[in-house]
Amino acid sequence: MSKTAIIIGGGIGGLFTGAILSRCGIRSVVLEKNAIIGGGLQCFRRKNRIFETGMHVMGGFEDGGTLRRICKWLGILDSLNIHHIDGDCMDEIRYHRSGETFRIPSGREAFVERISEYFPDEAHGIKEYVDELYRLTEEVPLFYLREQPAGITMHSEKFTWAADRLIAYYVSDPRLRELLAWLNPLYGGVEGHTPAYIHALINVLYINGASRFIDGSQQLADALRRVIEEGGGGVLAGQEVTHIDVADRVAKGVVTATGQRFEGDWYISSVHPLEMLRMVPQGTFLKGFVRRLNEIPDSYSAFSLFISLKPDRLPYIDHTCYYMEDFGEMWTQDRFDPADWPKGFMYMTPPDARQGEYATRLLVHCIMSYDEVKRWETTRVGRRGEDYEVWKQDCVDRIVAKLGNIFPEFSDMIEDIYAASPLTIRDYYNTRNGAIFGYRKDCENLIFSQLPVYTKVGNLLLTGQNINLHGICGVPLTAVNTAEAILGINTIVNQINNAQDS
Repeated sequence: MSKTAIIIGGGIGGLFTGAILSRCGIRSVVLEKNAIIGGGLQCFRRKNRIFETGMHVMGGFEDGGTLRRICKWLGILDSLNIHHIDGDCMDEIRYHRSGETFRIPSGREAFVERISEYFPDEAHGIKEYVDELYRLTEEVPLFYLREQPAGITMHSEKFTWAADRLIAYYVSDPRLRELLAWLNPLYGGVEGHTPAYIHALINVLYINGASRFIDGSQQLADALRRVIEEGGGGVLAGQEVTHIDVADRVAKGVVTATGQRFEGDWYISSVHPLEMLRMVPQGTFLKGFVRRLNEIPDSYSAFSLFISLKPDRLPYIDHTCYYMEDFGEMWTQDRFDPADWPKGFMYMTPPDARQGEYATRLLVHCIMSYDEVKRWETTRVGRRGEDYEVWKQDCVDRIVAKLGNIFPEFSDMIEDIYAASPLTIRDYYNTRNGAIFGYRKDCENLIFSQLPVYTKVGNLLLTGQNINLHGICGVPLTAVNTAEAILGINTIVNQINNAQDS
């Protein structure tokens, strides 16, 4: 245990990177500014109810799934309490004005068959579209934990098309085109910008099978912490890194807000790249790189409700649900119009350890632009002012009213409501403009919006959702990339595959 990695940020990226390195014999010390580790995995409790802040539904935990294989290799799979969602309906999309409901199954063949039943005239195009989704994922070997080829990878033309263009290429019915973009809230889909390969990776991930954590996602953060500790390292909460000491393009140590200094052989930033820039001495990076980090567009933010339900009132729903006011608005949910917001939202009832017929909690997430809260951006939690509280309550009331379109007398089912705006996301996740998916990937300028794990500081690497892929599967895969930058390309992939074969 002669080498040490200092990791800045104890979110999903930092914890997975630290756990992977620890598994390979590199002592890892993870420094997290918040009191609770986990980032999007972290949960909070209110009146003995657990509420997840981020990871509500997951792909990759089915048999043979990428995330399942990584967690098995790390030795934590058996410690995770995971519920696999009913394959007959993993997602339900409800259109209020037309009264239509679409139930989406998991499994490639079942998916094609069910969507073709809804749109029989598009059956041929639906099959070709799904075949193309799977073909595009084959162009990302890491998605399947396969060895990555050396040198520059060449991709097919459709790989970098806009996601909406890809859908329209195979499907002519505008309603079906819209329906096939129902997972936008899980990857920040933006019309004309989101690359087709991002759309394909997320859709295939969930078509293959969706899962949930029973009693919250914090358990994954705690399991990763145990791997790091067993490897001789540690995860320290309440240790905000304020400075990275750099000399001659080599990182020498980091200093936290408490005045402590940590030194290692490698330094890995899992925070937003702009936060990392504030930590290094001015002039560490070229002006062009700094300008690029400031100019990459952010993904949109969200407004969320965490609802505690009265006993025996709302039946438990074993799938994720999407509410849309009408067709034609799947790609424009971030545009706030006081006349009809929200145009759509995602909602779900998380399972408990002794889940019975009725749900105890309901989580609701509405896409929202940061522009709606920009007037309060200089304020902090608990000190935003009366006008903010009035605005926030109005948002809550609007969402509850539309939940009433789904569940009659829903207001009477509510015990307590806790709400979070884009400002909450900004402050707790430390992301610019409360971006829930970090930087936005843009097919119009893909190289501009993608960042490598390497930096011009030789022993300073990057990881996390702003690098390569985001989400519960994408961030761990980026962690593999970052770890292999230290250990050698395909080192981790081969270890995982060899462990699977043994």
